[in-house]
Amino acid sequence: MKKLFMTVALVAVLALAGTAVLAGCGSKDADSPDGDAAAEKGTVTIGSKDFTENVILADIYQLALEDKAGLEVKRVELASSAVNTALQNGDIDLYPEYTGTGLLDVLKTTAPSNDPQVVYDTVKDAYKTQFDIIWLDYAQANDGQGVAVTKAISDQYGITTISDLQKNATEIRFVSQGEFIERSDGLPALETVYGPFAFKDKLVIDNALKYETLLKGDGDAVVAYTTEGALTNPELVLLEDDKFAWPPYNIAPVVRASVLEAYPNIADVLNAVNAKIDTPTITGLNAKVDVDGQEADKVAKEFYDSIKDQL
Repeated sequence: MKKLFMTVALVAVLALAGTAVLAGCGSKDADSPDGDAAAEKGTVTIGSKDFTENVILADIYQLALEDKAGLEVKRVELASSAVNTALQNGDIDLYPEYTGTGLLDVLKTTAPSNDPQVVYDTVKDAYKTQFDIIWLDYAQANDGQGVAVTKAISDQYGITTISDLQKNATEIRFVSQGEFIERSDGLPALETVYGPFAFKDKLVIDNALKYETLLKGDGDAVVAYTTEGALTNPELVLLEDDKFAWPPYNIAPVVRASVLEAYPNIADVLNAVNAKIDTPTITGLNAKVDVDGQEADKVAKEFYDSIKDQL
């Protein structure tokens, strides 16, 4: 979904760089005349989008497939805009995706329901029909859009839901990167469901500074993603989307069907891993990287080591 605010030029450079890397990785072998050689080696290529959470997830998937499925795994990191195309083209074999992203950004359709299972079933059926790509089981972790306020504001006005925020908007200085105010799935989506938000002020800042702005007392509410590591700070409160303005963005591996046919144990292994990932868990892992400054691969290994005997 979503967390990168790049220039078009940067996206293009990353996409081209990713293509160059992929050209030498041999992931297409499963569908080529040399596919038997790749099958003998038991090699798959896992891609990831280039933001913390997706990198951690892909690293966990790598560890699990190497350990439990006996596969050799190659890892490729791509711009978010390039990773789905790479999967469809056979340049990578699987990657962690989000049900809401599949629905809105890839399929270009609206949410048939805000029920996680309905959204999952919708993208699963459409991906198999259109792309011959399989969605494995979705995790309880939901990395969706949200709004956070400071604990002080939450306590002062009794704001714990977006409905509460709407009722008290005249007291609130709202912070965003600007795009959220205009984008159809941003503030307009909220106002369609909750009614007008007559904020006391609307502040536009660099997205990287949003939580710092709140914690310094220069703003009261901010656009959030629901698994951001910064939200582990007890001085911040993630509001409940009590009227379900946004669709769910549950995490799930997406795998090319031909790869799953060649290595069917991928499904059992990754489904078992995903069953261990809920929203607090992935938020905590993100915090170790984005807040504490740890390396993503080390965080992934520590988590995998903590669950591997349960898989």
